Amino acid sequence: MSEAIFFTPAQASAVALFISDLHLQEANPRTTQAFYDFLDTHARHAAQLYLLGDLFEYWAGDDDLETPYNLQIATAIRQISDAGVSVFWIAGNRDFLVGESFAQVAGLTLLQDPFVALIGGRRVALAHGDAQCTDDLDYMAFRAQVRNPQWQQQFLALPLTQRKAIIAGARTESRKEQQHKSMEIMDVNPQAIATLFAETGTDTLIHGHTHRPALHSYAGTDVTLSRYVLPDWEYDVVRQRGGWISIDTEGRIRRFGYTGQELR
Repeated sequence: MSEAIFFTPAQASAVALFISDLHLQEANPRTTQAFYDFLDTHARHAAQLYLLGDLFEYWAGDDDLETPYNLQIATAIRQISDAGVSVFWIAGNRDFLVGESFAQVAGLTLLQDPFVALIGGRRVALAHGDAQCTDDLDYMAFRAQVRNPQWQQQFLALPLTQRKAIIAGARTESRKEQQHKSMEIMDVNPQAIATLFAETGTDTLIHGHTHRPALHSYAGTDVTLSRYVLPDWEYDVVRQRGGWISIDTEGRIRRFGYTGQELR
């Protein structure tokens, strides 16, 4: 078994926890173990857990649940759900093919992106974040293609091995293209964020995708708008990354780092 990550004790007042961009894969055992430790140390003591996309490095279709590693992840989530935690899922750009079969096995609820939740008396907009990266025109065209139900139906009709080969090729090409893109292009667009706030009627947004964890504040018409960006997880490197966000019973939002320390 991989070495455990010794997170600080859970906060009993947490109503909801939020994580994203773990990019779980069998090749990263410490990151996988960190996820299991997070579930046991923190998620089990919350009322709700929100998985905001890219939990997996990739997802080729729900028939890939036959892979032992994927089934172990789904089973770990199911144990939290069976313990009384309501688990919710928003698809990311790596695992948008997760469907009802996975949801049933993992005991979670699939949500639309964006989604507005009422937590601790606070209305919060939740998203993965990739739909707001509108300056990256190539990615937005790709996203429109792969989120099309007809395209997904045709892709999922292919043999699993062929789907995995296609995904591997696409990931290689994506890494090459990212070398020539600025961080600004791959980050969220300010107008897209403003539109999301306006359409959801909220003053708080939590999302992932960009791997640039931060709290951004904007001057709204009557209130300050707050955008919380979740970190990605990587425990299989020297400079480890990770963390989550919590909302307590009074609607207070707190950010936590990769060892569970609160970020001020």
